[in-house]
Amino acid sequence: MTGEKQTLKRGRRKGAGVTMADVAAAAGVSMQTVSRALRFPDTVTPENRKLIDEAIRKTHYVHNLAASHLASHKSNTVAAVIPTLSASVFAETMQHFSDVLHQEGYQIFLGNTDYRQDREEEVIRSLLGRRPDGVFLIGAHHTRTSITLLKRAGIPVVEGWDMIDKPIDRLVGFSNSAAIAEMARHLARSGRTNIVFAGVLRKGDSRAAERRDGFAAAMEELFPGKTPRIAISRDLPLTMASGADMLRKALARYPEADAVMFSSDIIASGALQESIRIGLKVPERLAITGFGDFELARHLIPSLTTVAVPSAEIGREAGRLLLEGMRGIKSEPTLIDMGFKLMIRDSG
Repeated sequence: MTGEKQTLKRGRRKGAGVTMADVAAAAGVSMQTVSRALRFPDTVTPENRKLIDEAIRKTHYVHNLAASHLASHKSNTVAAVIPTLSASVFAETMQHFSDVLHQEGYQIFLGNTDYRQDREEEVIRSLLGRRPDGVFLIGAHHTRTSITLLKRAGIPVVEGWDMIDKPIDRLVGFSNSAAIAEMARHLARSGRTNIVFAGVLRKGDSRAAERRDGFAAAMEELFPGKTPRIAISRDLPLTMASGADMLRKALARYPEADAVMFSSDIIASGALQESIRIGLKVPERLAITGFGDFELARHLIPSLTTVAVPSAEIGREAGRLLLEGMRGIKSEPTLIDMGFKLMIRDSG
């Protein structure tokens, strides 16, 4: 048995894993040097860092982050709360948010609320129990209990994808109601007068509700005295098949419709395919629009007119704001409106 193996054997207690002492022995440096290399790499010479890195790989050492976090009062983790895992609508935001945080050495705990505010309370309570250094939430509408939990945690909070006047701490997003209203104005300028809003509005989905309400306000502005045409389903899933169902429902209720604005690109894409199947000409007979500007939207035939949401930019800005908060930097401004853009294509 080599001297290195004898050292590792002596340094390991029965039932224990590889220790920092094992790494130090394998690298030929002190435990203090290993500790500094793990916590403050820039304070260790490149030569010693290389020796320690090789020793960590050789011994399969896993650093005990919990002990380090207790000593430093920092966890180097961030909690993120999203409404759903079943659709990719928030994936781009989370990817870019993660990229920003990962570059600074943070790991992310992810919680899913399924659009339920009671579940959001449970998720927030559970994630805060892990003592994250900051929290990112997609959405800005929460129960009083959730808000109290987040404020009492005493850590930076960033909300995203909404636009409200009084966020918990910091907010980066856009106005869903303003975006849908601008799309309605575009259709009216194009000569459409019998415009319908159709969508899946799951309980707790505040963004879809804001789009519905923004549409109603725009219709009252554009066509005073006329009741807004709205077709809503509360139980369908967010799938293309639901879009076909919603198109049939909207046309059955409003046969005079000359445009249907859908609450999301997923639903609108299914409606567009259904229109082709039943021989309904788009946009000659019926304009169809979506919301989100997913990659699929531009490749459909006809291509889908929709609202582009700056999801990647929201993720990056949310990461930047949270980093500033965790570093004690005062963010200016604390409320950032990223805006939106109409993508006028063949369907409307």
